[in-house]
Amino acid sequence: MTWIDVEIQLLAVVVAVSCALPGVFLVLRRMALMSDAISHSILLGIVLAFFVVEDITHPLLVVAAAATGVLTVGLVELLHRTRKVKEDAAIALVFPALFSIAVILISRYAGSVHLDLDAVLLGEIAFAPFRRLEVGGMDLGPRGLWLMGAILILNVLTILLFYKELKLCTFDAGLAAALGFSPVLVHYAFMTLVSGTAVGAFDSVGSILVVALMIAPPAAAYLLTDRLPHLLLLSGGIGAASAVVGFWLARGLDASIAGSMATMTGVTFLLALLFAPDRGVVAGVRRRARQRVEFAGEMLMIHVLNHEGGVRARVENREDHLQEHLRWSPDFARRVVRHAEREGLIIRTQGGELHLTPLGREFARHRMIH
Repeated sequence: MTWIDVEIQLLAVVVAVSCALPGVFLVLRRMALMSDAISHSILLGIVLAFFVVEDITHPLLVVAAAATGVLTVGLVELLHRTRKVKEDAAIALVFPALFSIAVILISRYAGSVHLDLDAVLLGEIAFAPFRRLEVGGMDLGPRGLWLMGAILILNVLTILLFYKELKLCTFDAGLAAALGFSPVLVHYAFMTLVSGTAVGAFDSVGSILVVALMIAPPAAAYLLTDRLPHLLLLSGGIGAASAVVGFWLARGLDASIAGSMATMTGVTFLLALLFAPDRGVVAGVRRRARQRVEFAGEMLMIHVLNHEGGVRARVENREDHLQEHLRWSPDFARRVVRHAEREGLIIRTQGGELHLTPLGREFARHRMIH
């Protein structure tokens, strides 16, 4: 592994964590589409600023891009407040329009300039270490790493200093307003932070990976925990792990690094979706199967109680008879009876007859009453 590989991975981790932290609040606010809108629309600000300064490295491009991100948020809010369109529809109207204008301007007036649309969309983090920051003849490392490091520090400090306000405005904007906070002000300040993060990551990783890193890690973490501090830590950790694994995947396959990282964010989300302890698909299937057995166990208790002491109790209260009386398959009847036995609700005689325990009898009577 070369020093260039180390710098690429370090930059990828910093970008991933920087994007994941504000992405948590986007996911919680159900504003995932906003990250896509901002990361694409900022291209218009870059193009317009380039026409003014005619230098793709000028700081004005960053300022214009961030301003365009805030403008995108404002236009979306303006459309949404008309109550003629929903928020997702407003986003779908605004950002394709701004992005399309940028694409037309590049194609028409900047065809000979290095504003490659493929690089804009996919990014190329492999080239980031070659853009060095030099001060007084001293090489301080990749410029993108310093920029994203500063953005990461800014994001962490903002969340720490305004944690209460962000949390309150995210989960209960009405209560925040009643307590004297301004949800609108917090919203626009937060969206400015998101825009700045997207702009900073835009040059190194492209808009697609920005969206992937802002949404996929927080969405995966949301499946794993309900506590906001844990959600922030997990999001950063998942984003960093996806970036590192994506780098080595790209190196092994000789593929796009940004594309491989975006793929790994999708893989981690899929794994969380499938295997999350409480909210995962597998856990849901097992929970429904367990609930089905538990409900069937209640039916079994009532069935045995109804026939207890009757002339047909020896026939009705048998496992093999449940298949006929309750239309259960042999395997399912066996599972229900074993569940009831493990819970101490029922016992089985040597002859195969089912009898309620005192606990099972009390349980069945309670269920019949309620």
